[in-house]
Amino acid sequence: MTATVSATRFDSKPLFAGLLASGFVLLALSIAIAITFGPASLSVGDVYAVVLEHWGLGTSGVSRIKDGIVWELRLPRTLLAAICGAGLALCGAIMQSLLRNPLADPFVLGISSGASTGAVLVLVLGIGAGSISLSMGAFTGAVLSFTLVMLLAAGAGGGTARVILAGVAGTQLFSALTSFIVISSADAEQTRGVLFWLLGSLSGADWSDVTLCGAATVLGIVVCLAHASAMDAFTFGNSAAASLGVSVRRVRITLLTVTALITAALVSAAGAIGFVGLVLPHAARFLVGARHSRLLPATALTGAIFMVWVDAIARTLFAPQEVPVGVVTALIGVPAFALILFRMRSSQ
Repeated sequence: MTATVSATRFDSKPLFAGLLASGFVLLALSIAIAITFGPASLSVGDVYAVVLEHWGLGTSGVSRIKDGIVWELRLPRTLLAAICGAGLALCGAIMQSLLRNPLADPFVLGISSGASTGAVLVLVLGIGAGSISLSMGAFTGAVLSFTLVMLLAAGAGGGTARVILAGVAGTQLFSALTSFIVISSADAEQTRGVLFWLLGSLSGADWSDVTLCGAATVLGIVVCLAHASAMDAFTFGNSAAASLGVSVRRVRITLLTVTALITAALVSAAGAIGFVGLVLPHAARFLVGARHSRLLPATALTGAIFMVWVDAIARTLFAPQEVPVGVVTALIGVPAFALILFRMRSSQ
């Protein structure tokens, strides 16, 4: 009943357009505020002066170190947080639609565990002899994991349930490989670095990460919006979607591949950040309803705003010590997850 009421709240196009515009304004304000947070002695005026200088609007007059802190550390990190939030939340909405499971998230395909294995191979065993970066190793592992899961699902005859089971098998396999490598080969310092990365960290963000992850997420949003009506049809099941003229196999493969590529790109840059793809689609669905032409952009915006503030909390709550963002999302996500389960039980 609540979902129906809230879906009609923004039923008209002007109201929904106003909601999106407000979301973009809130996101811009969140980013503008978040980049002023940090342990360095930088005033708010200095931070904005540096940004304006790089945009060709005046000179900041600050030192090169302070300029680098704002332009090379804080701003790309905050932008990557927004991109990760948008991408993971978008992937969660896709998975929940395709699998018809409100508890599905982007990591159900084993992508996170595959990325973890790839990163550990580079970090601990030195695979690539320095020619392969940590992000590239994670991306390669994520793609290999997704490929294995799809092969397992296809070999089992396909279908939603088989995809989930294949994802569970892939997750367990690559998690075991990661644990074995860390236990058998890593020293204390490497183990600490791996653990911090596995829990999700944006501390190493740079402009190349922003560019790659931003391009993958924007491409994913475009592809998903082009298939929004097909995703609506999946709500009623594969047979109903096929009867409505949807090419079920093609659309499913396309959207699963897009989900895998977005998640692989994000995990390779920021590590495994849980609960964003699980919880945020439900928050957006509460606001705008289940129609995917509205749900997808609303989910991406909600996820972006959420992650900007989560990252700000993670790097300031116990400053100068930083908390992995995955820890903060879990602390917020677990109670939200419990609420989702309670609402599902109440609606039965």
